[in-house]
Amino acid sequence: MIRIYNTFIDPRAHQFVRQVLQSSFISEGMVVRDFESQLEKGLGLSNCVAVNSGTSALHLALAILGVQQGDEVILPAQTFVATGLVVVQQLAKPVFADIDYSNGNISPQSIRAKITPRTKAIMVVHWAGYPCDMDEIHQVASDFRIPVIEDAAHALGAVYKGRAIGSISPFTCFSFQAIKHLTTGDGGALCVGSAELKREALRRRWFGIDREKAVPSDEGERAYNIQSIGFKYHLNNYAAALGLANAQDFGSRLEKRRKVADFYDHQLDSLSGTKRFRYLADRKSAYWLYGMHVERRKDFVRALRDRGVEASVIHQRIDRNDIFGGIRKDLVNQEKFDRTQVHIPIHDAIDLPTAEKVITSIKMGW
Repeated sequence: MIRIYNTFIDPRAHQFVRQVLQSSFISEGMVVRDFESQLEKGLGLSNCVAVNSGTSALHLALAILGVQQGDEVILPAQTFVATGLVVVQQLAKPVFADIDYSNGNISPQSIRAKITPRTKAIMVVHWAGYPCDMDEIHQVASDFRIPVIEDAAHALGAVYKGRAIGSISPFTCFSFQAIKHLTTGDGGALCVGSAELKREALRRRWFGIDREKAVPSDEGERAYNIQSIGFKYHLNNYAAALGLANAQDFGSRLEKRRKVADFYDHQLDSLSGTKRFRYLADRKSAYWLYGMHVERRKDFVRALRDRGVEASVIHQRIDRNDIFGGIRKDLVNQEKFDRTQVHIPIHDAIDLPTAEKVITSIKMGW
């Protein structure tokens, strides 16, 4: 079976992890700092703070912004539930904007229409790794003086108009969960727009304590005075070592994905019953997923499964969950997208010969 997901572990990972185990310092320390530095220098991200999950990164961003009960956060329904649950955690209200049917990303026009005096943040999701319309979104945000949070769980390595996703908005959140491009086993990162915000994120990720200033007293305990709520969200050295190993050849692995995506594009460009997602030339997708629209989706998924190829919707609209208030009737493109979107395998284990097998199975019909 050609699976829809894959977990990539660099062959050198055991060396990185063994060094941490031999040191016996497995909690947060210099290895985490090295990993954060690699994300910044190696991938062009800004002011990275490593945390224990992408969900923690999202929640930390909302907490730093002071999102609270009575506030509203605009987001797409085309995402995983974590994006909405962190809003509810802050006792705020998720307000769902519509998406662009051609690619699954949030619509800037719909964002503008959803803004109220209670809107505290705009949270965008780069669906499948393809960057949202960030210029248009930032224009809306600027017009109303509302900060933007990017949920970039799919988008490590994505580029928007020459700038790395993770260097554009005040807050960008990444996931290093097991099946993502780069894994730490589980983990994430919050990238912020200034050194001051980074200091705040570092403090809030560890109980609200400034570890650099909280030196041990003569009695042995750190001296500190917590002034705002913090969390136990830090990454540990063990996970960071795995991340450092897996980051070694990230760029070449990403280019391999893009070559597979190019192959899919050419093969599916005019295939009856399918319609590729529309991607613009001014940005580069990270291709965590390769998506398309298909006719008779259930038949498509079953036919490919019978031929040894996994296909999946991955996630459908999250507003169908009662915790978010139920299906919104005004998300016209979302409703249409929900009926036809599907994804085929694209990951580190997919080379061009394997991609050819995927295409052959599709061309056999459904």
